[in-house]
Amino acid sequence: MMNNNVYPLEWFDSLILQTFDPLSTNIDSLTDNDIAAITENISKESIKIQVHLKNEVFSLKKKRHIRVTVRQYHSTLIFLLDSIIENRTAKVLQYEKIRQLADLLISSLDYLISFIEDRFSYYLSLDERVPITYLMVCRKELALKLQRINKRNISAETDKLTIKRVVKLVQNSIEADNGKKLTYRWILYFRELLKLLEDYNDDLETPSIFTPLDELLIDHNFNSVQYISILTERMTEQIYSIEKQSAKLNLLLLYYKDFKQLHSNVKITFDASHQNIKDVLENWFASEISFLQNRDEMEELGNVLYKRNINPLQPILENKIQCTLSSDQMGLILRATDETRILKAKSMSQVFKTIVPYLSTPFKRNLSYQSVRSKSYNPEEKDKEFVIKTLEKIIKHIKEY
Repeated sequence: MMNNNVYPLEWFDSLILQTFDPLSTNIDSLTDNDIAAITENISKESIKIQVHLKNEVFSLKKKRHIRVTVRQYHSTLIFLLDSIIENRTAKVLQYEKIRQLADLLISSLDYLISFIEDRFSYYLSLDERVPITYLMVCRKELALKLQRINKRNISAETDKLTIKRVVKLVQNSIEADNGKKLTYRWILYFRELLKLLEDYNDDLETPSIFTPLDELLIDHNFNSVQYISILTERMTEQIYSIEKQSAKLNLLLLYYKDFKQLHSNVKITFDASHQNIKDVLENWFASEISFLQNRDEMEELGNVLYKRNINPLQPILENKIQCTLSSDQMGLILRATDETRILKAKSMSQVFKTIVPYLSTPFKRNLSYQSVRSKSYNPEEKDKEFVIKTLEKIIKHIKEY
């Protein structure tokens, strides 16, 4: 509860609701000295409010009272932020120095709100919908952070590719306007994630397939389907570059051991509609380990059948379906059906493993599922265009049914 005798936000309240009210004051009459004094005082008042809130919270004994106090500060600051953003559109506030002052006010209020959300998130109702004006400010703030992260000079090639992809995924999520309820929890997640990425030290070395950047993202439960695919592709590429079957399995088990030691905060998530990243990767490892173990057994069976002059692949060879698409184009479609969850399997690997052996092209009878899957991550523009045209042709036919 805010102290009944003292209203800590009184100065900001008066400045925004009275001085910056374009209907009730002559704000354009402010002198340079007035503007300089207000500018200096904004910083002082911001510090005073932080100290006052910390002292007030520290003096309270009951959690209920602390919760009420924190929420009062939070909701009042958001109300003031909404008010100054709304007032700023008035013609009288377009004077250069007045506009700069309004921008400084917005920045200071946003900082105070972030301070409360960072320090006292436990006492906030994080699943409430964010006001639209506050959301606009947050999007702008997060976009600037993404620009800084994107410009970072990352030395490790693996991390460089990961950062580039993660920035794009976060950017798409922040800019999306799909009617989804955007909450304080959503904003807090991205603020924390981008702060970690800004502070990330890419000089750290690791003997594991999982880099320190991966550890950071997994710990923050960055459960994007695309990011998980980056991880599984990286491991698959290393594993299947080895010829000996037993060595493949040993390397996979080593990766699994490293993975089991990683932590993931399941209380937060990038996409609440998807499983936690640890669960998805756990399923992927189980599927891959089972596949390689079974493959060992199949090889032994194949050797026995070969000695008896029986081809174990004959049923597959006889049941192949020829596709007029190239293997690269097929890979694009299979990857898209997995990532959009049209086809649901334990992993993307399982989709390719199950389907590709039964397909052929006019130029190639036997296709490698690893090769088809790998090429789907670096598609050429002409292949993307051809696949889109093919799908449009299918849509046209369906409409005519």
